[in-house]
Amino acid sequence: MAFAPRSLTNNVVLFIHNVKVFFTHQDLSHGRRNIIFSNSKINVFRVSDAGIYYWVVSMTKWILTHSDGDGICAGALALAANPDAQVFFTHPYGLLEDLGNIAAGDTVIICDIALLEDKLPEILNKFLEISSSGELFYIDHHPLPEGISVKDISGRVIHNINSSASELTYMLFHDKLSHLMGRVAIYGAIADYLDDTPLINRMLCSWDKRTIYFDTGVLVQGLEGRKRDHEFKRRVVAHLASGQLPSQHTNLLNSALDNTRREEEIIRMLDKWIHVYGDIAYTIDVPFSLGKTATYARALTKALVGVAGERRKGFIDMSLRTCEKSIDLNKILRHIAPNLGGSGGGHPQAAGARIPEENFNRFIQEVNESIRRRSE
Repeated sequence: MAFAPRSLTNNVVLFIHNVKVFFTHQDLSHGRRNIIFSNSKINVFRVSDAGIYYWVVSMTKWILTHSDGDGICAGALALAANPDAQVFFTHPYGLLEDLGNIAAGDTVIICDIALLEDKLPEILNKFLEISSSGELFYIDHHPLPEGISVKDISGRVIHNINSSASELTYMLFHDKLSHLMGRVAIYGAIADYLDDTPLINRMLCSWDKRTIYFDTGVLVQGLEGRKRDHEFKRRVVAHLASGQLPSQHTNLLNSALDNTRREEEIIRMLDKWIHVYGDIAYTIDVPFSLGKTATYARALTKALVGVAGERRKGFIDMSLRTCEKSIDLNKILRHIAPNLGGSGGGHPQAAGARIPEENFNRFIQEVNESIRRRSE
């Protein structure tokens, strides 16, 4: 974000991060830039325009996005529209901590990150702080926590539970994007099972659907194979932002092939890991994608809900999946998880939670009770 207001008069002095900044020219849109001071938060430029010297302060622009298929595509679209931005990956549980790295005056674009009840007031206050001194864009499609609406969230909010984050990001920045970037919006929508919207259907008419779905498969499978390799995923974001196909990224393609073979192996042996409690089939520490494992655990046992968890630092991180339209996992988790010292939420049929390990069995019991009560 550049401080370049045209209404400033000569000899205005601003202090930004303890740096004295002199504005001595009303039009800061021209000139030769020479960096004279720089750190990760701020760049100060000395600019010459027709013999007149003045200072320009350039703040950092951040893209904070989820690292799954939809988040990667939303991040790529945001980067294509804002090529000077820095891309970082976050998640609902770590959003508040990551927002702590934002300095006054920065621009922040948040994509595909749900707002959970845990520390919600602090997050909303941070949104207000950021948007008051800089710019904040919150682009998301997860149901909002109960009791708040879009008007309660500071900054520019683009929210629709019926569209993918990629579609929403494309809609926001479409005037800055080339025709080729429409494919990236479609990839992200397919990756999150939200490709049957009016806009995505219209956009699909511009492409061969079979090729689009092939490249989406490469993207999703390739990312699953590099789960926590954020540097790899950052390169994929840049690759997509440049308009190139997922299948043109050699390492992504190889990862997709390896992960697909691994998926087939897991399907054939998953029954050894599955436990069934009531209407829930669950697994712990299966060395594979949590979302896919939850899906297959449910399918193989014909349970109503599949749960796949992994132990991490005293907690169980988990994904939950169902195909039952009468079950709203998001509402169930937002109600149960906080009472067990954790947090959770997401979409009605696909959600996630983080629960202290010692409370996991009780969590399964309470989710099962909630599922059974729905039909009473």
